[in-house]
Amino acid sequence: MEGQSGRKQGSTSPCAACKLLRRRCAQDCVFAPYFPADQPQKFASVHKVFGASNVNKMLQELPEHQRSDAVSSMVYEANARVRDPVYGCVGAISSLQQQIDALQTQLAIAKAEVVHMRMGQFPTTTTIASTTACSPDQKMAPDNPHHHHYHRSHQTATTKSFFSVDMAADQANMGESLWSC
Repeated sequence: MEGQSGRKQGSTSPCAACKLLRRRCAQDCVFAPYFPADQPQKFASVHKVFGASNVNKMLQELPEHQRSDAVSSMVYEANARVRDPVYGCVGAISSLQQQIDALQTQLAIAKAEVVHMRMGQFPTTTTIASTTACSPDQKMAPDNPHHHHYHRSHQTATTKSFFSVDMAADQANMGESLWSC
């Protein structure tokens, strides 16, 4: 005899997938191990993005030991697609990559400030290359002679190049390269 749960009497309630799809949850339901009844949003997102039929096919084609990882990936991608329908996971990855790039630029600037402070202890000449600050998108490269840096002690937007061709010999004597990690 069947109860209102959709499974035979004495069994647990149907999985989130069967509940959302309003169907009977069989004992061998492919969704049940991965979409428990107490996590309905998990399947709802996956169903909205991939469709129940496609998820069913993917799970059926995979060996059982890979299904859990596949479901985790589908849930992650589905949630990313719900948040960002155009880019999904790629949008999140791109955003994180931009943060990494910005932090690497900040690190390079901080290292340049250390070099500048160390060089301030020795008499050297520095030239003013430009009054244009580096944009966050520009990479500080050792072979680029046009490095610019915002000097924090000034309230104006005046910038100096702390890396001129004249200073290359002085940098070589300072030990490890500023550009190595």
